[in-house]
Amino acid sequence: MQQHRPKGLLNGWPFVGVAAVAILAAVMAAIAITPDPGEAAARVVRLTARTSVTLFLAAFTAAALFRLWPNGWTRWQRQNRRYLGVAFAVSHGVHLAAIFWMQHVQPVEFAQRVNAITWVGGGLAYVFIAAMAATSFDRTAAMIGPRAWKILHTVGSYYIWLIFANSYIGRALAMPEYIPAAAIVVLALGLRVAAHLARPRAAQPAIAN
Repeated sequence: MQQHRPKGLLNGWPFVGVAAVAILAAVMAAIAITPDPGEAAARVVRLTARTSVTLFLAAFTAAALFRLWPNGWTRWQRQNRRYLGVAFAVSHGVHLAAIFWMQHVQPVEFAQRVNAITWVGGGLAYVFIAAMAATSFDRTAAMIGPRAWKILHTVGSYYIWLIFANSYIGRALAMPEYIPAAAIVVLALGLRVAAHLARPRAAQPAIAN
């Protein structure tokens, strides 16, 4: 039976388009108000890092939040989890372009801040992002099968969470202004754990019957 999908600009694939336009508009505005290319690139990197982590955590916590607190917002979040994930991939693609731009305009400073471990760890995250985005379509998901799809998206989502956690927690230890963001990233994992622990109790009456 075909699943009912809500319509509108903030549902399904139209949401991805709206998110992409909003991100690109914000990026262009940031560039327009920053005359120095190096600072403009750094500003876009920071901006897209924020949009990326917001969209990722919205997708990462969608099922858990709906299980713990079912309401209109969490229902929308769960129904649009796929599209939140694809919008995250778009945002992080722009983020990657901004990173390369910053490397081009600030090569010395960039080399001092980014080491080989960062390239390898972040590069693997982008491999997962690309694979997960490519299999976010019904046809490609069917091609790899439900088991492979579940493994890819589960392992990939937790790895991407780990990259964000490492980034924000590391910054929070040196810069207190990052503590709220680091706390939200950690809380997201806590919500998934709490929802997982709540699942057996919710399923218990059905098992007993």
